[in-house]
This record gives sequence, structure tokens and C-alpha cells, in this order.
Amino acid sequence: MFDTLSDRLSATFKNLRGKGRLSEADIDATAREIRIALLEADVALPVVRAFIANIKERARGVEVSQALNPAQQVVKIVNEELVSILGGETRRLRFAKTAPTVIMLAGLQGAGKTTLAGKLGLWLKSQGHSPLLVACDLQRPNAVNQLSVVADRAGVAVYAPEPGNGVGDPVQVAKDSVEFAKAKVHDIVIVDTAGRLGIDEELMRQAADIRDAVSPDEILFVVDAMIGQDAVNTAEAFRDGVGFDGVVLSKLDGDARGGAALSIAHVTGKQIMFASNGEKLEDFDAFHPDRMASRILDMGDLLTLIEQAEKTFSQEEAAKMASKLASSKGKDFTLDDFLAQMEQVRKMGSISKLLGMLPGMGQIKDQINNIDERDVDRTAAIIKSMTPKERAEPTIINGSRRARIAKGSGVEVSAVKNLVERFFEARKMMSKMAQGGGMPGMPGMPGMGGGPGRQKKQVKQAKGKRKSGNPMKRKAEEQAAAARREQAAQGGALGLPAQDDKNFELPDEFKKFMG
Repeated sequence: MFDTLSDRLSATFKNLRGKGRLSEADIDATAREIRIALLEADVALPVVRAFIANIKERARGVEVSQALNPAQQVVKIVNEELVSILGGETRRLRFAKTAPTVIMLAGLQGAGKTTLAGKLGLWLKSQGHSPLLVACDLQRPNAVNQLSVVADRAGVAVYAPEPGNGVGDPVQVAKDSVEFAKAKVHDIVIVDTAGRLGIDEELMRQAADIRDAVSPDEILFVVDAMIGQDAVNTAEAFRDGVGFDGVVLSKLDGDARGGAALSIAHVTGKQIMFASNGEKLEDFDAFHPDRMASRILDMGDLLTLIEQAEKTFSQEEAAKMASKLASSKGKDFTLDDFLAQMEQVRKMGSISKLLGMLPGMGQIKDQINNIDERDVDRTAAIIKSMTPKERAEPTIINGSRRARIAKGSGVEVSAVKNLVERFFEARKMMSKMAQGGGMPGMPGMPGMGGGPGRQKKQVKQAKGKRKSGNPMKRKAEEQAAAARREQAAQGGALGLPAQDDKNFELPDEFKKFMG
């Protein structure tokens, strides 16, 4: 949704790189580009004005003028202001002191309230709650039936005593649902209310009556993130007519400009609490302003990626795989393990979405969008067409075996050959990393692994070349080397010879540069 805005901002910051200091003209030009980017993204004009004024004021201040890298400081300021506009800190749900907690969903027809009720129910269920969905949308055709289907898919209970389609009193249903929840020991009640195509008196009156009947702990305003500027007007009308405590953005995976998301929290003063970013019931999570700002600025969203991985991967399984890779050059890691890992990654969601959470991926956005998710299924089909022995020992796969596997999985023989070769390369690389060897072909760096092992090997080879054939001379060389090592160990982290501070002098090469 924020691709266009992200591209424009990245291009703007690129122009600042390499500048030792920023002039007034640089700041004005950057502010102008950011203003155009926000207006093109359909952000509300009052929000853009406030945003640009804050950036200009801070960019002309001490924090930029005295910074070592002014361009990075401007990016930091823009990031902080984006976080502020998106609501600042993450806001959590307020739960009632005595169950059940009542959550009321309000919004226009077509915003996605009914589907979102199921997503919210599934999300709360995964956190150990027992939610109850209540069908109070008795006007829209088949709304009650839709909520029942969504609740069934989410594995949560539903309260739908009225058939809907214009029959029944939604206020009475809402009132009765709280007593029903107490009797059936549900700690959360999610009330799905009716919407209209536009704001009208009947809609507001019915929503206000339901609010008064159940006294909800949270009223969530559900807004379609794709409707642009009208989202702000609708939010203001609901805020004044019914009142709400938080905003839920639906359809955040669409290709609209997304300015509504940046505007709504600032204009209404109510924070975005949840975001729905896909069609599946699992495509729903709490909204984190700092993470969304990082995504917009192409800094990635590693925290969300880690959280998704923790939900999918068990620590036991991860430790087991790591031990397999670390032992005997990774030969214990088989194609069965590779398939299991691949299926776990698929459970985390779309490959392109996962890659999009990594920093800097905006530069290869087109390649990520063109990833064929079916490639994973083809790879799984190839591995499943192998015998257990072939999966355990891929080295035995010869020409005739490749032909049989290709026929069984419906692919070309070359695809089987490529898969096996890629598996060996990946296993070798992962094994090296698991053993602390770092990335192949990369020099050892502190904190990256790979340094110590490679360094020892080089020292050993060099020492071998210097050995003398004379036993007496070789012993003298070894003693001298040991003395040098001991002296270096006493000299500090840089390995400089230990010296008395008073008598310390810089080497001649440094004296030249120091004048």
C-alpha cells in the first residue's frame, strides 16, 4: 500500500547522501519533495502541513547542524515524525475488570467488519481468551450467515438468535449476548454492528443504542484503508456521533495510496490499534506505529518477522536442526529436514511478504513481487517423489533416478538436478554458519563468525613456512614467537606491545600525520 510513498522518500534521501552539511536550500528542497510524496499518497492536507513544519524546524536545529552525517539525521527525524503521526506508541486493548469484556465494531458497509470480527476472534483465541461473536447486523442480506461461517473457520463461538435479512432487534440481541456470554463463560464479546453505504441518522442512532445497551469497553472503528480522504470525514462523523476508542485498518494489502492510514490517527486523535493485511483469517495483527514507519522508509520490520518465526518454529525443532547442521559438516541434515524447514517457512505466510520485511528490500521490490509462490510447491513435489533413502543420501541420485523423480513430480530432469545441487550448496553454507565459520567467501569480522577459524588456518600455514631444518635454530624461533605472543597479550585489545605510559611514543609513520 505504501510502495509509492516509500519509493519517493527513498529517492529524496538518496539526494542527501554524501553531503557534509545541509544548507537551507537542501532542507527546503527535501521538505518540498516529502510534501509532494505525502500529497501524492493521499495524506490529508492539515497532516502534511504539520508534518513538514515539524521536519523543517528540527532539520534547522542543532541535532542536524552538529551531526557527523546530516542526511542520516534527517532520515531519523522523518522516521520519528512518521511514528508520531501514526499514533506514537502501540495501544493495547483494555480489558474489563470483571468478564466479559465487550468490544463493539462500527463502520460503513463494505469496510470489512464481519470478516474482521472473525480475525479479531481468532487473534484473541490464540492469546488464551474465549471470544464470542455476536450477530447484530440484521439488515444486510446474509450478514448473520456470513458471521457464522467466519466464526466456524476461526474456531470461535457465535451468538445469532435472529435470522437477519431485516428481521430482529439488534439492540436486544446485543443486550442478551452479554448474559449469554456470562452463562457460557466467554470472557470477550465482539459485537458486529450494521453499516450503511454512507453516514445517515438511522445508522448513528442504531449504533448509539447498541453502545448504550451493552456499555462496551472498547469501540473500534473499522475503516477501509483504500477509500482515501473520505476515510477521515467518515471517522470524524463516527467520532462525533457515536464515539470510538481506536481504529482498525482493513485491506492494508491493497494497492491504494494509503494516505488515510497516515491521516486518521492525527486528525481524530484516536490511535490505530489493529491492521488487517490479507484475505486469510491469520492476516491480522496489532498495529505498531514504529514498525510501520520503518517499512515506509524501507528499513524493514525485523521485529514482526521474528514474532512470526517464533509463532511458527519451536525452539526444540530449531535446536535439533542446528545440531544436525553443526555435526559432521552438515551431512546429518537431509532433504527431509530441508522439506520440513521449507514447509515451516510457508506457514509464516507469503515469501514475498516475508522478504518485504527485510531492510533495503525496496530496491528489489519488482523481483520480490514477481516471486512465484508455486516454486515452493514444485520443490516439495520433487522431494516427495524421492525414496526415503534418496532423501537421506542425495549423493546416490544418478541419471536414471533423476528421470524417475522428474516423471513422478511432473518437472524436467534438469529441475531435479538443480534442486540437488542447490541443496548441497545451501547445506554447506548453513553448516559453515552453524559451526561459527561465517558466510563462505567473506573475511572474518567481529561478531559475524568466521574470523577465528580462518585466522588460525592462515597463521598455521605461515608458521609452517618459517620453520627451520636446524633443531636448535627452530627451538630459538619458537621461543621468540612465544615471547612475542605473550607481549602482545599484555598490550591490550589491539595487540600493541605493552609499554610504560610515560615513555610511550608514536611510531614515525604516525608522527608525520600528526605534524
